[in-house]
Formats: sequence, structure tokens, C-alpha cells
Amino acid sequence: MGNQLVWNKRYNIGVEIIDREHKKLFHILNKLFDFGQQEEKSQWVCQEAVKYFKDHAFQHFADEEIYMASINYAGIEMHKRIHKNFRETTLPALEKELEQTGYSEEAISHFLGVCAGWLIGHTMIEDRAIVSGKVTKQWQNLLPDEEQAVMGQEIISQLYGMFRLDSQLISNCYGGEKFGDGIYYRLIYNTKEKKKWEFLLIFEEQLITNTIGSVLKTKCEAVSVMVMNVARYTARQLVEHIKKHFPELDEAELKEEHLLTYEQFYKIFEKHSPQFSLLFDTKKGYFAYCMITTDIIPSEDGISIITENAMTIVERYLNQNRAEKIAISHKKKVLIVDDSIFILKTMQKVLIEDYEVLTATSGLAAIRSITLDRPDLILLDYEMPVCNGDHILEMIRSEEEFADIPVIFLTSKADKEHVKKVLKLKPDGYLSKSLSPDEVKNQINNFFEKKG
Repeated sequence: MGNQLVWNKRYNIGVEIIDREHKKLFHILNKLFDFGQQEEKSQWVCQEAVKYFKDHAFQHFADEEIYMASINYAGIEMHKRIHKNFRETTLPALEKELEQTGYSEEAISHFLGVCAGWLIGHTMIEDRAIVSGKVTKQWQNLLPDEEQAVMGQEIISQLYGMFRLDSQLISNCYGGEKFGDGIYYRLIYNTKEKKKWEFLLIFEEQLITNTIGSVLKTKCEAVSVMVMNVARYTARQLVEHIKKHFPELDEAELKEEHLLTYEQFYKIFEKHSPQFSLLFDTKKGYFAYCMITTDIIPSEDGISIITENAMTIVERYLNQNRAEKIAISHKKKVLIVDDSIFILKTMQKVLIEDYEVLTATSGLAAIRSITLDRPDLILLDYEMPVCNGDHILEMIRSEEEFADIPVIFLTSKADKEHVKKVLKLKPDGYLSKSLSPDEVKNQINNFFEKKG
């Protein structure tokens, strides 16, 4: 983690009472880190430092919520929910670890890392949204935290029972980012009230080969038809267990079963706000669980499976996946980060023939995408709302694992002063959005040629 957390003026959001407390919380975390590094550290001193941090954090949350209410901030309820999750879930888990290890250096370092990471991310994304007035609506249908926690534990329990996987819930706001080579599986149930419940289960391929493959004692680097069919029915059993949490599904019937491409999955995900959107790290590969309820779910997307054609359809799907993997295996991976869907679609259309293209509409989605599927180049919109390009670049550069990923700014302004401001941040280059598609592609081609 380094010796100290460095406060940066970019963490200021422009509200004195909030900025002052953010800086204070950084200072307290640094004190705690100092205590943890002392060979003859006192457990009592560490306990008091943790208590001091908690007291300040909780008071800061209260002050921030009062401020949001005073300006009638539209996103106050979601913001309060984020505070509550950190206060009642994250911190208690970290404290338990500290107590069980006798406040070991490793546990203190973990506490510091989680709290600092949460504080920086929350400050630069959710807190910055307070002053911009922009509210993220993607999660407006998410069920309450208590239900999220119950569902997360239920899935972790099922994964352990089935495969002895010690899984960890790493996000209850999975944004549909691509991770590795994925299998996208969809089940649609109809209730007696004619409501549709859709379950989207996303498996990293290595998770299936490491679990189902090992159960079958099949040594395979890729998912076979047999392994995939076992995985399908295992997944259906998982959903059957999950259904027990919803009385409305007691007599619901499975009406459709699909295998999707990533593009088909993301189109569905983007169109409907999920009630659950959970991402797990199973240590054998990533797994995501999404649930959507609606009166109308288009069923024409994906390859439909029925008993009579199951073997043929699964084989065709796996062959299609392999062909796509081979087709992109030699391609460089480019992540485009822009809040404009029009820009994302335009850039994707320009680059898709020669590059594997990933997209993200926010700083948070960009960081998750980089973590799950590391790109070779990031094209980053400089003028994004809430979290500007310079803030996102700083987050990328501050992570040792990501620091060497080249970043090119996308900018709509071309005057000298603006260009000078952009270049001062030391990106690997910048591109004007006014360039023609061919010019954009040529610039990126030239960049990779120069990189060798």
C-alpha cells in the first residue's frame, strides 16, 4: 500500500463541510497505518484508532445526508443506502477480521486498503454526483440491501455446496462488464399473473471447466458439449433454489431457455433495470447473477433451446464462441469510455473490424472493465460529467496493476489552451472527436505500430 495515503486536491468536490471531512478521514487512516507498522504496536491504540475513524465516518455520513436534503438532491435515498451498506456491512466485516487476527499488520493493511479504496471511489463518483446533480438510474429497481445480502449469501452457500467454492461477493451493482471468455445463459419463467421473471447467469469459461469438468474427471481447456449440458442443468437447479425466496414463483413455469452472445446479453441488460445484479469471484473464475422482472421480455434474442434440439444447439453455440475467440485472439483490446451512447456506438463501428472493442459509460464502469478484462488501450472521454477524464486517469495511474495501460483522451475541444490542459496530465495522446472515422482509426493504428 505504500507508506502514506496522499491527499489530492482533485478529491475536493467544492462543498467545504464535505471536503474537510474527507481530508480528515484520510489523515485518520494514515495514523492507523502508522500504528500498524510499529513492531511494538498496542492493540488498544489500534482499536481506538479504528473507533475514531468509525465515529468520524458516521458523523460525516450524517452531515453529508443533511447537506443533500438541504439542496433537495434527487439521489439522496440511493446515497444513504450506500452509506448504510458501508456502515452496517463492510466495516463490521473488517472489524471482525481485525479482532480475529489480534490486529495483525496484514489485517490493518486490509482495513486500510478497503477503507481508502471505498473513500476515494465514493468521493470521486457518488459524492461528486451531489454537486453535478446527475443521478445514476441504472440501479433504480435494485431491491433493498437486506435482500441483496440474503441473495448474495444464498448463492455463495449454493456454490459452496455444489463445488466447495469459497466465493466472495465483489459487487451488488454488476454493470454487465465483460469478463474473460464468458458463457451467457438465460432462463425465463412465467407466473400465473402473466409476469415474466428472467434469470441471467454468466459464467467465465474457466469456472465451468474447473468445476463441472473436474466433477466429470474431464481434463479440458475448453467447454465441451457434455460439460455445457451438465452446467445448464446445474444452473437450473441453482435457480430452483433461488426461486424459493420468491412466493410469486411457487407455480411459475420455465418457458424459455437461451444461450446468448455477450452483445445479446448486454442489449437485454442495458434495456431493463435489474432487481439483482451480483458479481462473485469464486477463485476459479467469475460468476454473475442478474434477475429482471417485467410484463414484457423480448424472447427473440439468443439461441433458443428445446429438448429436441439441445445437443445440436449447444454444439453450435460453443463452436460459434470458439470461432469468435479465434477471430479476436490476434486483435488488440480497446476500451472506449464515454457517457455518450452515440459516441460509443460510432467508435465501436469504426474499430470493431480490427480491434476487440469494450465500452464503458462511467468512471466506475471503466475501472470494473479494466479489472475484469484488461485492455491494451483506453480511449477516455475528457469531458465526462460527475467524474472527469482527469479523475479517471488518476485512478488508473494510482493502481500499480493498471498504471502501464496506455490512455488516449477523446476531446471535443481543439483550442490551444484546452489541448495544453489535456497534455499537462500526461496521457499517451489525445484525439479530437471532430476527426473523421477513418482518421480516428488511422491514429489508433499508428499508435499500436509505434508501440511495436
